[in-house]
Amino acid sequence: MATVDHRRAIADRNRTAILDATERLLAERTTLSMAAVASAAGVSRPTLYAHFKTLGDVVEAGVARAVEDSMAAIAAADPQAGPADAALERMIETSWTRLAGFEAFARGAAEYLSVESLHRSHAPLMALTLSVIERGQDEGAFRADLSAQWLVSAYYSLIHAADELVRNGGLARADALAMLKTTIGDLFAARRPRRR
Repeated sequence: MATVDHRRAIADRNRTAILDATERLLAERTTLSMAAVASAAGVSRPTLYAHFKTLGDVVEAGVARAVEDSMAAIAAADPQAGPADAALERMIETSWTRLAGFEAFARGAAEYLSVESLHRSHAPLMALTLSVIERGQDEGAFRADLSAQWLVSAYYSLIHAADELVRNGGLARADALAMLKTTIGDLFAARRPRRR
């Protein structure tokens, strides 16, 4: 049993080293290859291939790990507590903070993954956001004239657009966050019936 536990510990340590190296190489915009990942991780190529069959598998696992980290941070913001609009605001703040640390890695990963792989990796995060939006629609806090799926798509598009403006437009992150919260709040707000 001790031997099995020791082997598992080594395998877990190698996997972590591989994913850490992949994240670092992508963030540095280094051309990625299985040889480069193995070298940066300090493992042999056979060890790398024992964990991941293709470069795409390595990158997808790295993205999945980043999403898990984001999920943990968002869970700490307790998105199921209180009114949905307040929960969504906490999620915006948490997502914005997490994105600052992962953006370089995310941009690099997108070059190596298909759209399907990216969607698959982000599915848990999207499902959580969808549940908060649907709850907000049920509570009457969010507009119901647009589908919850569309609002999820708009939510993430706005977050990434704001980050792009910070990186390339010189906008301060704090100012971008304030504008982001206002824009999403206005977009999601329940619509009052028009008077005739």
